[in-house]
Amino acid sequence: MMGRRVTSSRRGRKGDESGDSASHEQGRGRVISGSSARDDVAAQPGDFAQSGTSARSNRMRNGETARGRSARRSIVSDAGAGMGIEESDGFVDARALPSEDLVAKTLNETTGTLGIASRPKVVDFSARLRERRRASIRTIALRVTAVVGVIAVVCGLVWLLLFSSVFRLDAGQIAVSGGNEWVSTQRIRDIANRQSGKSLFLVSANEVTSRLKDIPGVTDATADKRFPKGMAVAVKAQKPAAMLKTDKDMTAVDGQGRVLNSVNGASADGIPVIEVGDVDKGLRSRAVQEALRILSTLPENMRKGITKVSAQTQDSITTELNGGDRVIIWGDASQLDLKKAVVDKIINDPTKIGDKHQVDVSAPLRPIIK
Repeated sequence: MMGRRVTSSRRGRKGDESGDSASHEQGRGRVISGSSARDDVAAQPGDFAQSGTSARSNRMRNGETARGRSARRSIVSDAGAGMGIEESDGFVDARALPSEDLVAKTLNETTGTLGIASRPKVVDFSARLRERRRASIRTIALRVTAVVGVIAVVCGLVWLLLFSSVFRLDAGQIAVSGGNEWVSTQRIRDIANRQSGKSLFLVSANEVTSRLKDIPGVTDATADKRFPKGMAVAVKAQKPAAMLKTDKDMTAVDGQGRVLNSVNGASADGIPVIEVGDVDKGLRSRAVQEALRILSTLPENMRKGITKVSAQTQDSITTELNGGDRVIIWGDASQLDLKKAVVDKIINDPTKIGDKHQVDVSAPLRPIIK
């Protein structure tokens, strides 16, 4: 009876193990080779002669061995199935494994939907370096071209403005005005014509006006550029401040003591006369210089009436009007505006001058009438 129980128990456990193994292998989708089944059957005949404890130990050992072999076969079978190789007694030959074509794989991965190959993932660094060099060369060429273009434009503008005939001053388009019988218009034009042939951008108007003011008798001058080729020159010229009379001749001078040259025999009528022994010495005299300053600022109607000028000292400048009808003692050339206002008020107001003939304004705030 014990043998029957053992057999039953063995058969039940064997059935359980077989069922578990079959269900396990069926769930994993694997097939166990025939050698494994033969090993299990061969292990069973000796079990009948064993005791209950030994039988159970053998069954446990045999189950574990079968499960280990099944697991190893399953792992090898998985590897072989992944590589497309059939399992042969649990051995996989590495030499039989297929090699992977990386080039074909790259082309397959980089081919678009229309069959056009796109840029491969594997970059040719030498080609990339050549591309960068070509891009650098193009950038440098563009920059050089831009710089050359800017230089060419600047040079063209410089040539156009400074050296071309477009803005070159034409002597025929220089207009001159303001000359008189003591200041020659031709002399003014000669100074302006020195700038002809130059670009108007190189002509200095300040230089022209400075030279014009150096002409004796010229008190003011202007020079205006008239683009593209002209210039207008205007001067303010006055008659001589006085005539320096010597025993031999008369010399016209302006308020700054500069000698004027008469133009076409200009008349000296209405110009005050100062008697001197020598022209050069007279122009260096402080008394003559003060007299010229006073005479150059007098109004024209008063200047025309002056018949004699006395300049014994620099503080005793005296003028005679209308042959001695009025005698004005100016003193020096200080406070001229105030002195002229006082004189004009006194000599033109009969209630002030009365029957007197001499007016001393050397101290303008305290004029003396005699």
